[in-house]
Amino acid sequence: MGVTLVAVSKTKPIADIKEACEAGQRDFGENKIQEMVQKAEELPKDIRWHMIGHVQTNKIKYMAPFVHLIHGIDSLAALVEVNKQAKKNNRVIDCLLQAKISKEETKYGLSFDEIEKLLTSTEIQNLSHLRIKGLMGMASFVDDEEILNEEFASLKGFYDRLHQKKIAAENVQLEILSMGMSGDYKLAIKNGSNMVRIGSSIFGERNYLAV
Repeated sequence: MGVTLVAVSKTKPIADIKEACEAGQRDFGENKIQEMVQKAEELPKDIRWHMIGHVQTNKIKYMAPFVHLIHGIDSLAALVEVNKQAKKNNRVIDCLLQAKISKEETKYGLSFDEIEKLLTSTEIQNLSHLRIKGLMGMASFVDDEEILNEEFASLKGFYDRLHQKKIAAENVQLEILSMGMSGDYKLAIKNGSNMVRIGSSIFGERNYLAV
């Protein structure tokens, strides 16, 4: 399996995304559901939209008809709501569980123990309208490669251990390890990431006044 590039298009205008589409890019990441819905209505229907921001359960219904992959799931409640909305849309929605690998308090995510308990719970097996396709983690916002390598390696090690456990639930299909952004994606790939989320290196620095 190669490395999937998710072009992070949050705050970027339609014209920029169209230009990336013309160059062959099809996976785009947004962190606000409302913005993603608006862009999905105006852009080519073969785009694969990734929800990369923190997931608010009350807004899942708006993206359920079309979202390709939800990256930031960090609770059973969010999974239950995804399953509910996917069922309403006659879909099976793919999700990643967000692991907390950074010590920064601002980062969301589940501990490794919480993820393992969730994946082996009976509740997960009953959610037939979603698939847990893997794990996502965000490293600390630092330039220290030693810290970044340690955080990425810890998630890769946990991901590998989960594979060895051979989890019984049919809707747990661990294929994706999403780590790495513009500033650290090379280290993430060295540590086993097969999906990276790149924004500023593609589109340039963000203008948060953009629509």
